[in-house]
Amino acid sequence: MTAAVINPLTDFLFGQYAAYAPQDIVLEVVGVLLGLASVWYAKQNKIAVYPTGMISTAIFVYLLWKWMLLGDMLINAYYFIMSAYGWYFWLQKKAGEEVNPIASITKNETTLSSLLFLFTLLGVYQLYRAFDMWESWTAYVDTFTTAIFFVGMWLMARRKIEHWIFWIVGDLISIPLYFYKGLTVTSFQYIIFTIIALQGYRAWKQELSRQALA
Repeated sequence: MTAAVINPLTDFLFGQYAAYAPQDIVLEVVGVLLGLASVWYAKQNKIAVYPTGMISTAIFVYLLWKWMLLGDMLINAYYFIMSAYGWYFWLQKKAGEEVNPIASITKNETTLSSLLFLFTLLGVYQLYRAFDMWESWTAYVDTFTTAIFFVGMWLMARRKIEHWIFWIVGDLISIPLYFYKGLTVTSFQYIIFTIIALQGYRAWKQELSRQALA
């Protein structure tokens, strides 16, 4: 591949970073790496998903507030809070178990998930309206993905296998969305997130089957 081809491609993918402060670029890369580590630990059913995820989300709360990506910022703030809850819940023990086991969603949790989805849609819509930023089509998409991720994070904290489905759908939508917003590294992160989420669903399904047999 010649330089004439490489340079336009590089500019297309990473040219937006020319306007960013170097420390913000470093923070985004660190946040992405920790985010990938967190999802990998989730796939492995390891509690390290939470400390790595909390640091990553704290970084992105700062960056997304600075860049005025309000729905995304709200997602990460919520992740941070739910990570603390999930960390606590995963450490709890049930009779005959070392920790709370993987399980499928219950009827009550399905209802709560639906309500959480609807309230999140309304909340993020009001947030965008408050900042007079509802005109862009990205606000609609951002609101929808925020609701998806809110439910996914809550179900993960409850150790429900269905959370992977929400992650997969949200990740697939986020890939082109973040690229359009100019966060190329984060867009690549969501490609890897999707792959790990597919693997994670399979691994958790196998573990759920093993628990049923045991």
